[in-house]
Amino acid sequence: MEQTRIDWAHTYAALWRHHLQALRAVRRLDSIRLDQLLGIDRQKAELIRNTERFLDGLPANNALLWGARGTGKSSLLKALLNEYAPRGLRLIEVDKDDLVYLPEIVDAVSELPQHFIIFCDDLSFEAGERNYKALKTVLEGSIELPPDNVLIYATSNRRHLMPEYMEDNRASGVVEGELHYADAIEEKISLSDRFGLWLSFYPSNQDDYLALVDSHFTDYAGDRQQLHAEALRFAQTKGGSRSGRTAKQFFNSVSNTKKKPQD
Repeated sequence: MEQTRIDWAHTYAALWRHHLQALRAVRRLDSIRLDQLLGIDRQKAELIRNTERFLDGLPANNALLWGARGTGKSSLLKALLNEYAPRGLRLIEVDKDDLVYLPEIVDAVSELPQHFIIFCDDLSFEAGERNYKALKTVLEGSIELPPDNVLIYATSNRRHLMPEYMEDNRASGVVEGELHYADAIEEKISLSDRFGLWLSFYPSNQDDYLALVDSHFTDYAGDRQQLHAEALRFAQTKGGSRSGRTAKQFFNSVSNTKKKPQD
């Protein structure tokens, strides 16, 4: 693999490219900052604490950010990188379908001085998929302990990362007063259980959604009440989703602010 060609002293993030069988340096980072993320103060504080422990060489947990779509899970990871890259934090994004390469990727960075977060976005597995086995190995190690400079941060809409069916419960039962889960349920729980930090994300209410809208329109000089009405109508066209993602999409649809050229 060619990921060792990346100059991690000056490269903050990379993507695994399956067709190249290598990591590619990220050329344009999302500039989002932690103070721009509203309505997720508890989740933000807990992930910051865990990440700072990681950077300080203290024990830290792999993290699973799960919950409603568009609620800031991925944005929080990007903002963390922008905040802590000067302290040596680096991000490697690996798609679910490429998790089989995870042990090799971890091996390639385990001796480097930087601290690496392996980022798995929108992670979930369908019945019958087995590529999560490599993820299990990296999360807790095999006969070799995981490296101290690597953590896994994953986002998902599912708490247990796998679909849950009613029939999975039929083989569960109570034995001598203790609940014993069916094998299918145990398999689902055992994967998410390997993440020591669970952070849950919930849909925004109307006030939180409008605050997110206002965070994008800081220099807006028009009728703010009318802007809010338009933002709510826009949310209705998105199936009633009042999320940070919807607020940003509304801004993209009506803002006259030109994007700044990249350096």
